[in-house]
Amino acid sequence: MNRSLFQIAAKVQLVLAVLLATGCTPTQPFFIGETPELKHYLDTATAIEYPDVDTQSLPETTQSLPPLTVSNHDYEFWDLSLEECVSMALQNARYLITTGGTSETRQNIAAQFVSGSPNQFGSVFDVALQQTTTQTIPLTVDGAGNRLLPRGAVRANQVGGVEDALAEFDAVVSGFLDFSNTDRPQNVQVVNPETQFVRNYNTNQQLAISKRMTTGGVATIRQQLQYSRNETGNIVPRAALSDYTAILEVQVQHPLMRNRGTYVNRIPVMLASMNEDISIATFEAQVRNLVRDVEVAYWDLYLAYRAVSAAAIARDSAQVTAEFTKLNFERGTGNIQEKSQAVAQYYNLQRRLTAALNGSNLPGNDPFGVYGRERILREKMGQPATDGRLIRPSTEPTLARVDFDWNQSVAQALYLSPELRSRKYEIKQAELELALAKNQLLPEVNLSVLYRWVGLGDTLGPPDRSLNRFPAGGSSALAELTSGDYQEAVARLELTVPNGLRRELLRVSNAQKTLRREAYFLQDAERMLVSQLSDAVGKTASHFAQLQDAANEWMATEQEGDARLFEYRKGTTPVNEVLQSQQRRADAQLAYYQALVEYNKSINYVDYLRGTLLASSNIQVEEGPWNTKAYCDALERARERSAGFEYQYGVTRPGVVRRGPLQADPSMASSIGLGSTPDHMVPEVDEVPLIEMGEPKEVFLPNPEMEEMRSMAAPDPNVNGGGPLMAPPVSNGPANLNAPVQNPAVQDAPAASSILDSRPIGSAIAPMSYETSGQAPMPVSRKQLPQRVGTPPQTPATR
Repeated sequence: MNRSLFQIAAKVQLVLAVLLATGCTPTQPFFIGETPELKHYLDTATAIEYPDVDTQSLPETTQSLPPLTVSNHDYEFWDLSLEECVSMALQNARYLITTGGTSETRQNIAAQFVSGSPNQFGSVFDVALQQTTTQTIPLTVDGAGNRLLPRGAVRANQVGGVEDALAEFDAVVSGFLDFSNTDRPQNVQVVNPETQFVRNYNTNQQLAISKRMTTGGVATIRQQLQYSRNETGNIVPRAALSDYTAILEVQVQHPLMRNRGTYVNRIPVMLASMNEDISIATFEAQVRNLVRDVEVAYWDLYLAYRAVSAAAIARDSAQVTAEFTKLNFERGTGNIQEKSQAVAQYYNLQRRLTAALNGSNLPGNDPFGVYGRERILREKMGQPATDGRLIRPSTEPTLARVDFDWNQSVAQALYLSPELRSRKYEIKQAELELALAKNQLLPEVNLSVLYRWVGLGDTLGPPDRSLNRFPAGGSSALAELTSGDYQEAVARLELTVPNGLRRELLRVSNAQKTLRREAYFLQDAERMLVSQLSDAVGKTASHFAQLQDAANEWMATEQEGDARLFEYRKGTTPVNEVLQSQQRRADAQLAYYQALVEYNKSINYVDYLRGTLLASSNIQVEEGPWNTKAYCDALERARERSAGFEYQYGVTRPGVVRRGPLQADPSMASSIGLGSTPDHMVPEVDEVPLIEMGEPKEVFLPNPEMEEMRSMAAPDPNVNGGGPLMAPPVSNGPANLNAPVQNPAVQDAPAASSILDSRPIGSAIAPMSYETSGQAPMPVSRKQLPQRVGTPPQTPATR
């Protein structure tokens, strides 16, 4: 015996020693045909791999043409109005190529979009995604089939969509079926040999339907069927070898203090509903930002065209001067310094013309030019970068002075701003979260009432009470159940009170501080928005004054340039003064159009901050079609309310959350469906230009002698490639902004004459409007648009 124990102990010690020796030392297995250089790992496992995703790129991406440059002019003009550009941008928008916030300018959206994530940019799917968001916690039941209710106070970021919140009140069907048997001996005194063994067979089946009520309780209907068979003797003899027990139960569990009432139990639904309202406000803000960005890009492109026009006029004027100095030098009346200075001025202006056309990063130049500004506008419109067409603005900026009533503008901004509307919804959510937190201070007192019908029989059925009654043989359990002879009732009162309520009090304190923080944030946000509005209104007045000054400056430089050119032809003015006057005239012309474009941008920005941009642009935001069942349910609820009578529920329902639909200008009510607006909400617009330009100036016409000298001038290889120089007609500037000013026609202007617009500019136009006669307002639908608009009739691949 001792030797056996010694052998066992020795083996155990040996095994422990082996485990201790090898357990902490990692070992590698051995493989047949192993290569020590790990070629597969180094060549394949460490290589960069690409996801196996089958995506289809847009034709605008794969079939785009080479970009337009100073050496590539293969295009045709595509005249688009501002309304058409906005319409294309909204109809092509699956993602809104813009950023959030109320910033006056947004830069490099394309680079941000490529390097960003889908959650950083708005899309037409955002509201639908919010509506279909669900919680991760499923609806659960206990072993008896009763719904288990969520405990504690929920927050707005813990709930999903409205349908998901309403799912908490859905009925849950549960059930089970189990079988068990017992076969074991019994340690009892031998009286009857059969009593020393127990052989039982038991089967249980349950089916229950449990539903949470809006008052906080749970109602459950439960059916149970139990089968028991005993094949051995028992200490207590049985009347039948097997029996069936049929049970039907109705149970109601209801809270008496905490979590009681419709007010508390409907709060998660209201939180989910306001989450959807916040997502709608965010979507509206993103649509508004896109409209703003498209208009800004449109006016930037307009200014780029005007910059090319001004640069071409200045270049051609310098070309005429260089030609004249060359003629004087050949006749001996001039010197080489004047000729060189004039030729250098020509190439300086030619360089500026090239930069205005294609962009330049050199200081003082537009980094984008006409081609770059056109690509930026295409980005926001959802168009390919290049498709053989060059967008040319056909809408002229307004010259009308627009006066904004300050009190009306502030009232509109505070009421219509989607950002402030989101903040107000968050305050309402904080109020409801505080109500839930306060409700958790109440003791948890739950009352449970159960009523049960029971039937026991030798067989299961049928429910015919004319058969034998239990305990007679052949009795029916269903018959006993439906007879109602055996009924039971259970009442249970539960009480749970945390000692001290430390966590509950902290939750209330946190909710109070959150509500206070949201309220203070709204106040400061309103103050900041009014500050932005004040700056925007101030800039509008400033830009209009600068527009007046720029118009007068342009007119003065036109007079100076013509006068100095006239005196130079007579030999009384040096050439450098002529060149300087031509440069000042070009700068003044460009400054005028810059002031004009910035003035129109500032008007748009005021509407943007007031929240009236979409309404004034005749744009409405609509939801897509709902499920057919939703319309049927809505009609049923409407008929139900109309047939009811008013009754004050007191604290059993949440207070007012919404004040009805937004209201905008009454002039837009028919197009956006927002109802009417009081007169004090309508901005005052004066459509009469108030720029005083003084008396018409004297017009200096070209000297016939100058024309004769130009016709006799020989080609110079140092100027314009040796070709003849063509002088443009003299521009008289904006003598009166109420009368159109013709854009000078430029001939033989390399890389510029093809994009110069000969349409009248500077005419007095009423404030811009997106209304189109005979057309309904364009809705912005939150659904994917299968077809993109604005694409050329032929794809670049087949051109």
